[in-house]
Amino acid sequence: MTDERDLKHKELDGRTIAADLHRETAADVAALGEAGWAPRLVSVVIGDVAAVEIYVRNQRRTAGKLGVAFDERHFQADITEPELIAAIQAMNADPRVTGVIIQRPVPRRINVKRLQSAIHPLKDVEGLHPASIGNIVYNEIELGPCTAMASVHMLKTTGLELSGLEVVVVGHSEIVGKPIAFLLMAEGATVTVCHHMTRNLAVHSRQADAVFVAVGRPGLVTGTMIKPGAAVIDIGINRVETPEGGARTVGDCDFESCREVAGWITPVPGGVGPVTVAILMHNTVTGAKRQKAFYASTFAADAWTTGPEREVGGA
Repeated sequence: MTDERDLKHKELDGRTIAADLHRETAADVAALGEAGWAPRLVSVVIGDVAAVEIYVRNQRRTAGKLGVAFDERHFQADITEPELIAAIQAMNADPRVTGVIIQRPVPRRINVKRLQSAIHPLKDVEGLHPASIGNIVYNEIELGPCTAMASVHMLKTTGLELSGLEVVVVGHSEIVGKPIAFLLMAEGATVTVCHHMTRNLAVHSRQADAVFVAVGRPGLVTGTMIKPGAAVIDIGINRVETPEGGARTVGDCDFESCREVAGWITPVPGGVGPVTVAILMHNTVTGAKRQKAFYASTFAADAWTTGPEREVGGA
């Protein structure tokens, strides 16, 4: 019989991991504020969606604790895409705004990818602009998609050596699965990506030292599909009915059976979710740092071009 204390030790507590990230972020926020570059995150909400309100509330609360200014821009559901893009371009031009996040979901008639592409890469705190995704391919992993970065960070907290690690990623979405694969390859891991066309998922998952699951199917991965001692990072968030007629939130893994086999596992809720918000704040700080450096180099170049030595025929 496995001791309950051992089972708890296996769980990667997202709230504890997030708290460690918050301490580092808070220090950076204070330093940026002293330098005149206080981070300001703008949340773009389109229409009225109850789930979005929960996300925004969590983000606002966390931002407040860390000293990050948090603005909410709410647009009516009938706003046109060109109007939204114009609003985003205004945020791009506003030096007081250091980060922009588009809350999902958006109305179906709105192309969220076009909205994301309209955000300037320097203010892309979600890490979803094509330029940000492309940077990961070139091993520039300072800023990337929040959920993907949070998931990989949680794996790092296990102490496993990522270089040479055998990893299976279940799910190949553009904002989670694929970025996770590239982030892990940048760390030297050997990565297999599985999806709905994979013939025998268990054959792949049983070989892996770490398994990431992000497909939105509750109970897809069970303990029989996991290699003993492997790390299981469950990114799924699903609402399922209980026998009593209520509902509860579960991941994509059968938690109890996987926990019996895995060396480490993330609970749902309380796993990847809190760390994702922490990474959003980390990215907000990264964005502010990048803008500060960009403007400093731009002003330095302008001074060199228009300075007295230039005016009198200098270099």
